Amino acid sequence: MANVKPLGDRILVQRLELDEEVRGGIIIPDTAKEKPLEAKVVAVGSGRLGEDGERIPVELSAGDRVLISKYGGTEVKRDGIEHLILREDDIFGVIEK
Repeated sequence: MANVKPLGDRILVQRLELDEEVRGGIIIPDTAKEKPLEAKVVAVGSGRLGEDGERIPVELSAGDRVLISKYGGTEVKRDGIEHLILREDDIFGVIEK
């Protein structure tokens, strides 16, 4: 997905599949699972334009782990890998290491 560069204040992320514990031998089908809220930033746009015409850069960089909206963004699938394109406002926070 390195050949996709988001525009403006958009950010390209890939959802992180979290390890799942099965309790009591119950297997949950993929269709019943919730979408992960954690994602890894793959690429960022150059930022949005302010009212004065100055470019305001995106506060994130590739490799950051973030919390995202459950149903926000636009899903994009290339080369069999699913990604999301979100606006900077759709990201709730950065997960610090």
